Amino acid sequence: MPASYETHRRQLELILRAWGMPEATAVSTAEIMSWADLHGIDTHGISMIPSYDERRRAARIDMRAQPVVARETPVSALIDGSGGLGHANARRAMELAIEKGKVSGIGVAAVRNSAHFGACGFYALMAVEAGLIGMVTTSASGIQVSPTFGAQARLGTDPIAFAAPGLPGEPFLLDMATTTVAAGKIRNKANENLPTPLGWLVTKDGAPSTDPLEVSKGGFMTPLGGTPEGSSHKGYGPSAPWSTSSPRRSRAPPW
Repeated sequence: MPASYETHRRQLELILRAWGMPEATAVSTAEIMSWADLHGIDTHGISMIPSYDERRRAARIDMRAQPVVARETPVSALIDGSGGLGHANARRAMELAIEKGKVSGIGVAAVRNSAHFGACGFYALMAVEAGLIGMVTTSASGIQVSPTFGAQARLGTDPIAFAAPGLPGEPFLLDMATTTVAAGKIRNKANENLPTPLGWLVTKDGAPSTDPLEVSKGGFMTPLGGTPEGSSHKGYGPSAPWSTSSPRRSRAPPW
């Protein structure tokens, strides 16, 4: 029998607090991760715990870190994540962007020095709940995607989300990776010992692969579209401006 939402959220909170995350930050992060699972985005919820634990043990994430406002103008803000997990950083960024947007008509917030922040859609919907339009993008720390016709990985999964008010209880929300699928979907297939569908991955020689471990063997994820015949250049195009080899960052402006 599936656990209740509250049990699910509470489990996440207790794990995060056991890792040293401050209580308020753990509560907020657990809410965002549970939201992802509740909305069928099982790549960005509780399934991320093993990955976060690996990064924590390798000192790649500081679970005690808190977001700091590094710079601010009437319409913009820069958040320094202090090397922490990204959920609280992105939430604070969107809160500031919303505050500024309500006063100035536009608010733009960027985050640096921050780790994985979960599902983009959560933060875009924050703007909608405030009566604004929201857009969220992020680069990815892992470069796993080869450009269309490319023979080397040069891109990340680099997701983007856009949300706008609609009918009561029916906002518009687009939340997507610029790859054929998010990396978490491939990870979940590997955890379940299942093959991936054709079009998700290619070998280091560019041949189609259904092996969920292909990237670890030198292969690549594919841009949205999967193949040149499937117009993978359309995924490659939006991904390129955001790709970087620096740590994962988020940008969360409502306008």
